[in-house]
Amino acid sequence: MDAVGQLGCVACKKIGVHQPEISIHHIDGRTKTGAHFKTIPLCYLHHQGGDGKGEFVSVHPWKRRFEEMFGTQGELLAECQLLVKENENG
Repeated sequence: MDAVGQLGCVACKKIGVHQPEISIHHIDGRTKTGAHFKTIPLCYLHHQGGDGKGEFVSVHPWKRRFEEMFGTQGELLAECQLLVKENENG
């Protein structure tokens, strides 16, 4: 999760902003087996503090709107995993 956290907010990246202050969002619950390997980094506004409109739609409680803007959580997870591998290799 530390390597994921070092990426900065994945949603902010989509709007051209680097926001290093993030919280880890578990895309499939926090207690399931392997849950900590299914995480994406989101800033406060994209995680749960956004207003539901504009660029700062948060995944909680506007999941559908968030995914329409930034991609599904599975797609964002795949992007983050690729970025972590790239950072490890180079």
